Amino acid sequence: MKRMFLAGICLVLTVACIGCNTVRGLGKDVTTVGGWVVKGADNVEDSGN
Repeated sequence: MKRMFLAGICLVLTVACIGCNTVRGLGKDVTTVGGWVVKGADNVEDSGN
């Protein structure tokens, strides 16, 4: 009974996150941070040459 209840809660939370674009927003944030890392690495590479 507890497993079914927890599975139901997990399913509802997953659908809610997808429905409110939280997952999409997180993906955009990760992409932005990745761009900052790449730019920082490029700046370090340029200053070393």
